[in-house]
Amino acid sequence: MALIQVQYPVAEEIDLVHLEDLKQLGADLDATTPVQVEMGGELFFTFEQPETGVGEIIGIIVAMIVLVFAFGSVVAMGLPIGMALFGLALGVSAMGLLTFLVEIPSFSPVMASMIGLGVGIDYALFVLSRHRENLASGFPVVEAAGQAVATAGQAVVFAGGTVVVAILGLAVAGLPFMTAAAIGISLVVLIMVLASVTLLPAFLGLVGMRVNRRADRTHDVSAPVVLSPRWRRWGAHVSRHAWPYTIVVTVLLLALTAPVFALQLGFPDEGTLPETRTERRAYDLVAESFGPGANGPLLVAVDLAGDEAIVEPLAAAIEADPGIESIAPPRVDPTADIAVINAIPTTSPQDDATFDTVTRLRSEVFADLLGDSPAHAHVGGQTANFADLGNRVADRLPYLIVAVVTLSFLMLTVVFRSVVVAAKAALLNLLSIGAAYGVLVMVFQWGWGGSLIGLEGTVPIVSFIPMMMFAVLFGLSMDYEVFLLSRVREEYVASGDNNAAVIRGLSGTARVITSAALIMVSVFGGFVLGEDPVIKMLGLGLATAILVDASIVRMILVPASMTLMGDANWWLPKWLDRLLP
Repeated sequence: MALIQVQYPVAEEIDLVHLEDLKQLGADLDATTPVQVEMGGELFFTFEQPETGVGEIIGIIVAMIVLVFAFGSVVAMGLPIGMALFGLALGVSAMGLLTFLVEIPSFSPVMASMIGLGVGIDYALFVLSRHRENLASGFPVVEAAGQAVATAGQAVVFAGGTVVVAILGLAVAGLPFMTAAAIGISLVVLIMVLASVTLLPAFLGLVGMRVNRRADRTHDVSAPVVLSPRWRRWGAHVSRHAWPYTIVVTVLLLALTAPVFALQLGFPDEGTLPETRTERRAYDLVAESFGPGANGPLLVAVDLAGDEAIVEPLAAAIEADPGIESIAPPRVDPTADIAVINAIPTTSPQDDATFDTVTRLRSEVFADLLGDSPAHAHVGGQTANFADLGNRVADRLPYLIVAVVTLSFLMLTVVFRSVVVAAKAALLNLLSIGAAYGVLVMVFQWGWGGSLIGLEGTVPIVSFIPMMMFAVLFGLSMDYEVFLLSRVREEYVASGDNNAAVIRGLSGTARVITSAALIMVSVFGGFVLGEDPVIKMLGLGLATAILVDASIVRMILVPASMTLMGDANWWLPKWLDRLLP
């Protein structure tokens, strides 16, 4: 067994081409020599894009089935799918232009595909459903499309705006790679919103009455719209039992959220990848021959400040640490007055003990030895970077939550002219996201059902996943909230009866919301079938949160709580009403 470490001359000049060249070298060696050659390392982590295609295909197939059953028309099924695919192609292509301004992380296109497909189909579905409802009420095609954009389209604009605001809120974290990813993903969402209120009504005008079933292609019926009797009965049932439903559902959500207190941030190392990947095979070979710590060496960089004599004592002190297996001979550059020491830990990269070793080196070993020296030492390398990233996320996550919740609260207050509705929406979204966090802990940290999604063992929660999930999910949850409450408010303004407005609003939107949620859950769930545990984690978290939000929260907790609060739902101080646009 031999281990060859490759170092490139200038880190800033490395790109995807270097990874492809390295893979080709490995393939050539496998073909021309009798030895087994496997590769891993930071080049793969930085530039290797996760396998895609399965999640998108599954999501599209499920979406087609759901839409055919919901609308009974191939044209009505094809419009949301076509709009989403067009917007996704345009958005991902536009991300290529963004790379001239900011460096987009390699995982951004996968996340953009995941989120873009979901919101693109949802937004088109919202507008299309209202358009068909207007046709059933007797509106001509052009007027029906205009009314759909004025009502459901307005809800889409505000919902999409909330998603964009929430995702861009990642900039609050102060992590450049997350800010760049947020810009790329929000661009795709913005394109989906624009397509839903521009291209979609144009296509609705082109297809005319073909958007309906063949039997329903007449618009001279001026009968009022018949709301779903099944959902009307459900809304009335929830309203009659508002207190029991509110208590039971709240307890259930809190129980799902409880595992969050055991959340451990870290990063899955290459040992969690499937054995079909060369990185995993390289990881196993290195761990077997050189110990688990050889897969995550620590890089100690020393600014000597003229004290070159400190190198040997420092190297000896590092090697004497109980968490260090061995060190390589120090390398000193007299011209730059810099020394570099490679240290091999005794434990694997994702082991908590490795992070403890990094902390001990910084706080104890360096402090004791360099206290009187002008030299400064720093611990880097991929393992230390992940530890620092986890700490940074833990520190900044509260700021992100406050920023996103505040901005969303202000937007919802403007839309619905109600402080109570906006505050309730923010609170319920937090419960949905908390439940998704809890499920991630149960599956990935505790291993409950991990084998069902292809996990070979427990892994820590990727440090940036909670922050990314919060921004995305808070925005997506607002989609359903805005669509449901927009209809409830329409009914309330027309009738002034809060309970009747809640029931009619629910019965008028429930089928669309549940269909849209089923599509989005399928899109996100499809990514759980991928190889990369990071993508599995994100897909499962997003799918769980949408499932909880669209079923338990929107269909039970929202109508129950709005029934309990009555007309107080729509309270807005007069002075605030005058200030809001």
